[in-house]
Amino acid sequence: MRFDSNLAWRTAHSAILANRDVLLALAGVFFLLPRLAFALLMPDPPAAQGASPAQSMQAMEAFYATALPYVIPMILFQAVGVLAILTLFTDRSRPTVGQALSLGAKGVFPYVLAQIMLAAAIAMVGGGLIGVLALTKQPALAGGGMIVVMIVAIAAYIRMSLVGPVVAVERVYNPARALMRSWAITRGNGWRLLGFALLVGVVVMVAMVAVVSIGGSIGTLAGGPDTGRIISAVVSSLLAAMVTLYIAGLMAAIHRQLAGPSVDDIMTTFE
Repeated sequence: MRFDSNLAWRTAHSAILANRDVLLALAGVFFLLPRLAFALLMPDPPAAQGASPAQSMQAMEAFYATALPYVIPMILFQAVGVLAILTLFTDRSRPTVGQALSLGAKGVFPYVLAQIMLAAAIAMVGGGLIGVLALTKQPALAGGGMIVVMIVAIAAYIRMSLVGPVVAVERVYNPARALMRSWAITRGNGWRLLGFALLVGVVVMVAMVAVVSIGGSIGTLAGGPDTGRIISAVVSSLLAAMVTLYIAGLMAAIHRQLAGPSVDDIMTTFE
């Protein structure tokens, strides 16, 4: 089936508006609160004035090493929320919220493992190619190899973007099979999905930068740097939660459009 981005957006947006009470509650618990807590308790490290690139890299490595014990549980917790929302969007058996959360918890490890497998495969193949080209001591070849790896990585992630709905709705708990199923569903629509993803990404990036900057500036002027940081954290967490909710809705709509029955059924999956 040919991917229709306008239909996917209308379907996702209409479903979210029609069921906003349930979805906003789930988004608040699984997306907003974890991001806000992390932003307030683990703020980004301050930029080192006059630091060399090596020193800046060491500072970032130290920061992420400290944050990792908090990041991993947060990722798993948010993945449960994403899978639960996907189940509510697309499962025609009309599961309750509790059942959707249970299914989300069941699918979280296959879902995350599939993402790790994809990233590891790209890193191994891409790293090997770049390493071989670097041995030639030809900067042009190495640079070209990096560009090729980036293009292949983007294409792979686009083709594997429906792993979440495959796990949540089709109950495919084998990570390798979930990746292959997503690849099959998106066959023939890679370029359309890429264009849609780029459009959404640009809009989200511009909105995030503009709103967070304005909110942080107002907070800083009103109450000082600490107030500005808190307001920036709240605003960015709210936006990130809404973006995650809409991305889940879009994934559900795209999955229904390319792999399942009519996308009109998405509106009848809630109680």
